[in-house]
Parts: sequence; structure tokens; C-alpha cells
Amino acid sequence: MDGLTTADRRRLAYTRTGSGPTLVCHGGGPGFSSLYLGNLGGLDGDLDLVLLDPRGTGGSDRPADSRAYAIDDYAKDVEELREHLGLERIDLLGHSHGGVVAMAYAARFPERVGRLILASTLARWAPEQESAMNAAMAGHETEPWYEDALAALQAEQAGDFSSDEELGELAIREFPFYFARYGEKEQAYLDTLRVETPNADTLLLFNKEIFESFDLRPALAKIAAPTLVVTGELDFITGPVCAAEISAEIADVRTEILPGTGHFVFVESPEAFRRAVLGFLA
Repeated sequence: MDGLTTADRRRLAYTRTGSGPTLVCHGGGPGFSSLYLGNLGGLDGDLDLVLLDPRGTGGSDRPADSRAYAIDDYAKDVEELREHLGLERIDLLGHSHGGVVAMAYAARFPERVGRLILASTLARWAPEQESAMNAAMAGHETEPWYEDALAALQAEQAGDFSSDEELGELAIREFPFYFARYGEKEQAYLDTLRVETPNADTLLLFNKEIFESFDLRPALAKIAAPTLVVTGELDFITGPVCAAEISAEIADVRTEILPGTGHFVFVESPEAFRRAVLGFLA
């Protein structure tokens, strides 16, 4: 694992895999390392992936201030990573909360982004998405995992956990909702994440103070980079409603909705995701 030392003396870690043009990748949560990104559906076969462990996750140190997890804090880390890599401009992919960070970064540093990929993300929590979320969850009511996943999701949203380990357990239990279909492949994927210990501080801050009030839409017009917005047709939390809101505010944008796919687009539809990304970068 590679890394750099930030201006405030934190280690910021990243993993580099694959070969080809460089794509900087920021995962989500917030509170999860780059582990869950894997190789992003096989993109490492064509690209040099720089998979950042966001502050306080994986090999990256936690900031001294337990509240230093604002969207702009994450964006500043991306800029330090760009400088460390010695790149005048970066192609940047953000997934989920990482997409929020990527939008904020591209709006703040428009001259530093060559191309922007926003996967399964949102510019705000839209009322229409809440309706879609409830409908999607109701569609799983007959699944054997439904009651336990619902209880875990409600506990996570309420902040009903007191340690990183408790948050990790809740995340694994609620993750079935994040897939359009929770089958053997998806179960095997989640099993690979059980070694992850997430960062509870950042998720608590996001859920309690940021999630329901943040709105990046006014800043999106500042994004100059050609942008790909890609999401799953059946993503219950950042689906087509969120994709449409983002695409409406960016001048040079392409939107891809992957059929029959949930939140983890690179797990459920790796071939379609890879084609969309590589076609856009080409």
C-alpha cells in the first residue's frame, strides 16, 4: 500500500493496481476504505487504478478532530493526493459518498479534473428518491433476510451504535437492500468485506448533520470536466432520480442507467459498468 503525508501530518493511504491511464477512485460510506471497490468490475485490466482509503479508513489515519469529516475535508484530501501523484489533472471516479466528494472537488478545482465519473451517487437527498427507496424496500418484503436488514438499516440511520465494530456488523446486515437481487454472488462479495472495520465517527456526523441538508446542485454548474453519471435502475438509495438531478446541472454530461442493477453497479453488472466507463474515457 502506498501513501502520502498530508499538510496536517496524517497518513493518507492508497492502493495502486492495473496498468494504463490513471484513474483516481474515491469510495463511499462514508466510513469505508477502498476494500469494497475491489478492482471496480475489472477496470484494472485497462486502467491504472489509484484506490484511495478516505481519511480515517483502512491505512489512512484519522484526523485529530473527530468532526473533520465534512465534504470539503474529503475534497482537500483529493487535492493533496493529486499533488502527490504529480498530475496536473486527474480523471476521477467517485462511488456513493465518494461521488459527493468527487462533485465537490470538481466544482472547487475545475481545472484539475480531466474527466469525471459519478457512480451511484447523489447531489442531495431528494424527496422523490425517498419514495423510490420505500418502494424498493417493500419489494423485498418476502425475502428471508428482510426483517433483519430493515432493523439494521433503521439502527444505522438512527445512530444506534457505539463502536466501529457495531457499525460494521450493521452494515453487513443491511447491505442486502443495496442489491437488486441478493443471490450467491452478492453474498460471496459481502463475505469479502467482513474483515473491514469502518469508521463510525464520520458516518455519525454524516447521518446526523449532513445527509438531510446538503445540496450540491448550485455548485455543479462549475464543473468543467466531461462527466459520466452511471447508476443502477434499481438502486434504492441513489437511483435514476438522483442521476437525473445531477445530469440536469452539468453542462457536458452522459448518463448511463444499468438495467436490473442496484447500488453496487460494479458487482452486479461488471461488464456493463466497465463498458460504460471505458467507452466514456475513450
